Amino acid sequence: MNVAIMGAGLSGLTCAIMLERHGIQPTIFEHRSQVGDRFVNGEAFLNLLTRPVNDVFQYLSDEHQLYLKPTSSIQQINIHSQKEKAIINEHIGFLSIRGRHEFSLEKQLANQVKSKIVFNSTHSYEELLREFTHVIMATGDAAYSNKLFNFREALSATLKGATVEGKFERCAVHVWLDNTLAPKGYGYLLPFSDTEANIVIAYPDLPENQQQQIIKYWDRFYECVCRELSQSLKITDQFQIKNYQMGICKSARIGNTFFTGNCFGTAMPFLGFGQFEAIMTGIYAANDLCGFSKYEESTMDLKNSYEHSLTLRRGLEKFNNEMYDFVVKHLDGYLGKRLFQPSQQNPLKLASYLVRPFINKDG
Repeated sequence: MNVAIMGAGLSGLTCAIMLERHGIQPTIFEHRSQVGDRFVNGEAFLNLLTRPVNDVFQYLSDEHQLYLKPTSSIQQINIHSQKEKAIINEHIGFLSIRGRHEFSLEKQLANQVKSKIVFNSTHSYEELLREFTHVIMATGDAAYSNKLFNFREALSATLKGATVEGKFERCAVHVWLDNTLAPKGYGYLLPFSDTEANIVIAYPDLPENQQQQIIKYWDRFYECVCRELSQSLKITDQFQIKNYQMGICKSARIGNTFFTGNCFGTAMPFLGFGQFEAIMTGIYAANDLCGFSKYEESTMDLKNSYEHSLTLRRGLEKFNNEMYDFVVKHLDGYLGKRLFQPSQQNPLKLASYLVRPFINKDG
């Protein structure tokens, strides 16, 4: 067996680690000059979205002997709407860093990989398919999945973010649900440390969301964050992503090609996070190659989670600010605490069923 992994991101590196444990030495092809060679940004592992797994780092350690470290745990979430605010003090999940940062998840995984990584690779998928018996498609986006007519796109999104310096509670995150800041989308603040954080707005590319308006939305959001934290935040780095495709593969595997990570469709449409799902696709692909399970079967739960997440995204697009105010007001109390407490139930599935009547009513 001769395995090529196309992409040195979360799913590709995870797959390599798992294969190495069972005597398979893949070759990793990465078109960038180093692992994590992209902008630095924060991401969250929210227990609410990964249930029945309530602690992803413990799960990855205990079940898969994959040892990763978060930057901190999340013990408080502040949810803002236009006129309301909910503060929930529970163990919400974990914060992590992506990109060039020395403590990013990519760097942590790369330190555990022994296989050869070919940087600045210009190898195409077609070339790897001819040279290797199996190809793990882990490129980080849906370009090749689309090229092979194996991707069902649901929406595209625009994101604009910045790294800011200030004073932060490193275990507290903020989320904004306000159509004047991110129409039919959301904004968030995730701290890296006591003095550095990531602020981001994300919204779907709908006809009413003109690209030229992003500066207006961003300026409003930045001012809102500064006002909420009662401080002037210094911007040290910025990034912007336009028309990022979100969807899912029709087939998780075609022949001896395995689609993993965002190439499979692990970016969940509801809030956009999907690093846990990306890691799991790397594990599942390796398990298939080692003869322990079937990749298509293993990824069915991820496909189901994607469908529930997409339904919630469609529901979110129906909300006006008055509806956001109503929801946030009722989250500020027992309901909010109960929602974020550990459970074996899948709230993503339940919430998707609850919003379906509102989606179907408007066609």
